[in-house]
Amino acid sequence: MSRRIHRAIFVLFLYTVFCLIAGIVVAEMTLHPQRRLLDAQAAAEAEQVTHRTGSTLQNISIRTEDSLLLKAWLIEPNASNGNAVLLLHGLSDNRIGMLGYAELLLAHGYRVLMPDARAHGQSEGQTATYGLVERDDIGAWARWLQTNRHPACIFGFGESMGAAQLLQSLGGDPNFCAVAAESPFSDLREVGYDRMGQFFHTGPWLGQTLLRPVIEISFVYSRWKYGFNLQHVSPMEVVSGTKVPVLLIHGQIDGNIPVRHSRRIKALVPAVVVWEVPSADHCGAVTVAPEEFKRRVVDWFESHSIVTPSPTTLAPDGY
Repeated sequence: MSRRIHRAIFVLFLYTVFCLIAGIVVAEMTLHPQRRLLDAQAAAEAEQVTHRTGSTLQNISIRTEDSLLLKAWLIEPNASNGNAVLLLHGLSDNRIGMLGYAELLLAHGYRVLMPDARAHGQSEGQTATYGLVERDDIGAWARWLQTNRHPACIFGFGESMGAAQLLQSLGGDPNFCAVAAESPFSDLREVGYDRMGQFFHTGPWLGQTLLRPVIEISFVYSRWKYGFNLQHVSPMEVVSGTKVPVLLIHGQIDGNIPVRHSRRIKALVPAVVVWEVPSADHCGAVTVAPEEFKRRVVDWFESHSIVTPSPTTLAPDGY
């Protein structure tokens, strides 16, 4: 064989080895995100919010079907409107990241349940699956609310990873009257293309072409080693089959999960409402347009309430 053919074979060999190793690394990093622990300062911040909003805070926990202990805060206003909101945080964050949203909703009479996702915060677990397993955890939290607090409506709000998990929980028998999701991805493979491009400072085309084997190998490896079929992680597919009203919020300059993800969901499911926020980066709507954010989210929940909210004073035991 000529030297040119030998060189081509060698380059192909290096490319194959690179894709194999990179695929394994990507899978391990994806499934095992960095854990942000809940510290004393976070607890103090939560207590300050309860003081400002005239609310009470309880530590709540549930046991999952695979025997993990998941932990959450339940914060209840003294003047409740009878509804509850489940708040879901983003990747490598914990419940404290949703405290600002909690304060907003508490001021409007909503109970808020703020869990740490599995493999995050104080919840047990070593692997994150971006909704594949967490959808059942979210359903369990919603059932806990329904059984223990009997709200007229349960709503959901999530950001980034939490938004994608929330949308995937809408399959089967959802417990939500309506949900709002900020900066969700449309499916895991598509956001994987973005990650490849972001790492090398290119567009998603790099992940869709030259580095596509890295994504595919990471999927195969995740299923082989851990039993997780990440090809089924698709908020877009689940939303296409739900009747739960969905509001998507997405910054037009989101550099983490580009706005095209919400546009893809909208294109597949025209009934979905999308608010694209000019000049907002990842999960930045509340920073760029705080009053409009408050109005849109609260109006969305109130317009899908079973009854028009009217504040009522809770009994001392919180029921």
